[in-house]
Amino acid sequence: MKNNIRVERAAKRMTQQQLAELVGVSRQTINAIEAEKYIPSAVLVLKISAIFERPVEAIFSLEKDDWE
Repeated sequence: MKNNIRVERAAKRMTQQQLAELVGVSRQTINAIEAEKYIPSAVLVLKISAIFERPVEAIFSLEKDDWE
């Protein structure tokens, strides 16, 4: 799953730590999601989208391998 979290954070001048605190996870979790090493839960995806005031599809997208 691809994501644009880093871009969205930069637009809001937000650190990984700040985002992590807002959604209730560790900074390491945000780092792993941004690095595409961890797929977040649906709840976490929705929280992140709400923080950035963007639709889920604007931040997260499936790759071809995700369908297989």
